[in-house]
Amino acid sequence: MSKVGIKSYSYCLNHAPETGSHYGGTPWEASHSGGKEQEYLNALPQHLQSYDHALHYAPNQTYIGGISYEEFEAIPAPWVDKPLPDEKSKRYGKFGELMPEDEFLGLISACDEFELVWLEKSFAESVSKKLAEDPVITEAIVKRVVRPKNMQELADIEKEVAERDALPLYHDNKVVGCVRMGHPTDHCLTAHVLMENLAGKASGVLALLHLLKNSGLNPLDLDFVIECSEEGAGDVGQRAGGNFAKAIAEVAGCTNASGCDVRGFCAGPVNAMINAAAQVASGARKNIAVVAGGSIPKLYMNSRDHVKKNLLALEDCVGSFAVLLVPDDGTMPVMRLDVLGKHTVGAGGAPQAVTSALTFEPLQTAGLTFSDVDRFAPELQNHEITEPAGAGNVPLANIKMIAALAVMKKAIEKPAMMDFIKKHGTIGYAHTQGHIPAGVPFIGPACELIKEGKIKRAMIIGKGSLFLARLTNLADGASFLIEAPEPVQAQAASVSKDDIKAMILEALSEIAGKLG
Repeated sequence: MSKVGIKSYSYCLNHAPETGSHYGGTPWEASHSGGKEQEYLNALPQHLQSYDHALHYAPNQTYIGGISYEEFEAIPAPWVDKPLPDEKSKRYGKFGELMPEDEFLGLISACDEFELVWLEKSFAESVSKKLAEDPVITEAIVKRVVRPKNMQELADIEKEVAERDALPLYHDNKVVGCVRMGHPTDHCLTAHVLMENLAGKASGVLALLHLLKNSGLNPLDLDFVIECSEEGAGDVGQRAGGNFAKAIAEVAGCTNASGCDVRGFCAGPVNAMINAAAQVASGARKNIAVVAGGSIPKLYMNSRDHVKKNLLALEDCVGSFAVLLVPDDGTMPVMRLDVLGKHTVGAGGAPQAVTSALTFEPLQTAGLTFSDVDRFAPELQNHEITEPAGAGNVPLANIKMIAALAVMKKAIEKPAMMDFIKKHGTIGYAHTQGHIPAGVPFIGPACELIKEGKIKRAMIIGKGSLFLARLTNLADGASFLIEAPEPVQAQAASVSKDDIKAMILEALSEIAGKLG
């Protein structure tokens, strides 16, 4: 089997401006600079957007499915000064939701298994009631928010912060809880690291819960989870041993599932999709969810430049996603396993070499050309975030490189480049969460467009920067195709074993009659 069905998908955002302004990578570094960046830190709170503003922001609604990709494409940038109307700015979209920060803190507490997260009693009680209104949050999760050992008096929380290096949690500019350290000396179990891990777990849980709702799959029927975020959980003996996947499945009630983590920086999700699809195609497992929680360190990563240029700091959401892969039955969009791009060790790190390895080479192997792909989805960062920081429009740069390669390979004529870019490119709308923008946000919209008969084929491309680990200067990348289902497969899938047996007996009877 070279094709696997994409049954469902979910995309969620957790609004976290106060958490990000304290513990996002850039603000955290600035707060430990010995006062050198105090001006930036003092100004940052005046540049945060409210939950309501985030809710009316077109890229956010596109991510959670509040508006379709085509609707988003029709809205010219900049989007920050074009708030969507109220009817297009709901908390819940077709794919998932945009959760407020106080509820996110409550969900983080619910995902704590070791009494690490303390919430002030009245705050915990308040957010538990709000979470109970969420259509995907189970009663069991709500009860975990108000466990006696996880609810404490504010005085005890402040003492834990002052005397035992706990990390304070904020809402409405007040301390409402803390994350405690997991070990007195293990630097992998500091409160700061554990807070990042628990936030990744909680956001992944939310995405998986929405996936189960969107697909109608019973949690007990999920076989396996592959988690592909960028966090690495472990202790000093094994810094990234994991397992986020099983931890997420446990909270979501998927008690018959097992799981493992796949890591690869921004290329991780695409590699995880290939891993999961291969297992489904081989028959090893029937239902596999590929899940990724989000990253606290990536919040406000570019905010120095946003503050400097007097812009809203938009990197305030922890993103997550989940995709359900099942055997192909001819009725749903499929992921092809015979057309996979890979960036080999010998390919080199030049942009042209990377683009060729991930687009031209797999297409050529399949007898396809660039124009056969309706949409390319490489890196879907929101350029309204990246351009002020000097990183440019990443999705546009990628499709320009693909178009230039198409000209070089004589797939299109040079005068057709701009039309190709407009027709086959994608506009970025994802938060700069590292692994989250790397192609996977378009899986959902691509499948929706395929179901509507508007496109036939899309290529999902993930690329990673391996130098970040200080192990190699190599680049990384992988890609795969999503296609419309084959009608023939649908007909074959509709024939039962009994039907096949009856047809064989009928044929044998007919042959016997002729021989007689």
